Amino acid sequence: MIAKEKILDILFENNALLKGHFLLSSGLHSPNYLQCALVLQHPEYAEMLCREIAQLFKDKKIDLVTAPALGGIIVAHEVAKALKCRAIFAERVEGILTLRRGFSIKSGERVLIVEDVITTGGSTRETIDVVKRNGGIVVGVGCLIDRSGGNADVSVPYKSLVSFPIPTYTPETCPQCKSGGIPVKPGSRG
Repeated sequence: MIAKEKILDILFENNALLKGHFLLSSGLHSPNYLQCALVLQHPEYAEMLCREIAQLFKDKKIDLVTAPALGGIIVAHEVAKALKCRAIFAERVEGILTLRRGFSIKSGERVLIVEDVITTGGSTRETIDVVKRNGGIVVGVGCLIDRSGGNADVSVPYKSLVSFPIPTYTPETCPQCKSGGIPVKPGSRG
């Protein structure tokens, strides 16, 4: 396993920890945003980190790896490559996460869901619903970074390479909003 400190170094070296006033896809606000795409743009880091996620689930007999678009696509591909199975992704159609592009899940397929970052687990829960609606069996969730500090509610066991708690606020309690700041929406739903 790669040491947590090494993973954090990779994030910092690639300027993936942004500071500002951010509106997260969960609707929460945060003074920090993890832009994992800045790390995953480097194939050597994507392969190395996602191979570590795959190792966490190597004994689970995974048939398929899936992720919510957009942030999880590269993660799904690289984890599936390490596990020697298929990779697909779910994307939004009129606000609803669904399978498109001819992707399918066979009844009874054992599915690992992956993400780049988990904050509240909302996108992950939606992806779990997609897998179940299509007859798959969710065997776990893996992510690069758990910014919830282990508090995300995804209803199935999940593992992360790094737990890196970052504060979040409702719009009503956000200190930056109270100071007149306007959040920016850097994520994949923005």
